[in-house]
Amino acid sequence: MKTKDFDYELPEDLIAQTPLEPRDSSYLMVVDKKHQTFQHEHFYDIVDFLQAGDVLVWNNSKVFKARLRGKVVLDEKTAGVELSIKSTDKILNASQIEIFLVRPMENFGVWKVLAKPGKKLRLGMKVIFADDFSAEVITKETDGTVLMQFNENDVEVRAKANKYGEVPTPPYIKSGKFVGLEERYQTVYAKTEGSVAAPTAGFHFTPELIKKLKNKGVEFAEITLHVGLGTFLPIKVDKLEDHKMHSEWVELSDKNAHIINHAKADGRRVIAVGTTTVRTLEGISQGLEGNVVGPWQGDINIFISPGFKFKIIDALITNFHLPKSTLLMLVSAFVGSREFTLQCYEEAVKENYRFFSFGDAMLIK
Repeated sequence: MKTKDFDYELPEDLIAQTPLEPRDSSYLMVVDKKHQTFQHEHFYDIVDFLQAGDVLVWNNSKVFKARLRGKVVLDEKTAGVELSIKSTDKILNASQIEIFLVRPMENFGVWKVLAKPGKKLRLGMKVIFADDFSAEVITKETDGTVLMQFNENDVEVRAKANKYGEVPTPPYIKSGKFVGLEERYQTVYAKTEGSVAAPTAGFHFTPELIKKLKNKGVEFAEITLHVGLGTFLPIKVDKLEDHKMHSEWVELSDKNAHIINHAKADGRRVIAVGTTTVRTLEGISQGLEGNVVGPWQGDINIFISPGFKFKIIDALITNFHLPKSTLLMLVSAFVGSREFTLQCYEEAVKENYRFFSFGDAMLIK
């Protein structure tokens, strides 16, 4: 299957730049994948499509301020070795750079980052973000990422990033900062800090809506997947089988695994809130016998595309995704038809649905 098979036309004015208020007022396309039908509702109507005994599983990862702006200085050891005095002066006097924290590595204080512009960086250079916050370049990877050494542990780096950094909204959001951005680029149930991009399908839930679902008898479970930038990057190869999926750190507790397995054993529905939840549960299940999950903590790099056999997920709540993205491929795999999935997207365009992070939602059942 070709990457181009998952392309579609999207008018730029349908890319949501700001979220709707209240959160649950967005459109909801309810998709029946068996009969290949869809209907138009609002997200607050989701109560009518869930039933007592359903288990709703969401990603509780919390976004931190991963975008940092700093100044580059050249370590004295490398001055005159890698750069001329003239270029050194230019870097020392001029250098503004943006660093995007992607994920911590195993070694103390080492983070994988993206740099803009990355060509400014050389080994041994230091980037200063504040008087008490800096990092040194230790490796430039072939994929364009950079490894940087901080003097703090992971928790302390995130704390200082939250103090000095900015909320990392996706590049297709052009509106910049707006009142309430930090709160709205976060789910109401976020609690485990570590994501550099939000699990956006959960944006539509409000405390009041959650209470209504609980009163109806819907159960809740949670996973943690710290979203990285790779989730949103377009595939750069022509054939899907040539794509190398990025790894993401996930956690599923014994308690939540039990809730999910109990539902599967009873024949009750497990409904994923977002593609991150799908990747977590289906990724964990791949190494186990039967339609079960188990406690897990570590990396998962599962790539779900058409033809994938789902073991855990019975329904999916998700947003509308970028053309030629791994997320659109996952949705197509769950729907069971690439053609019908793209037909749903065409209908969403026709009905002026709002797309991507701050956009509208689908319930696929």
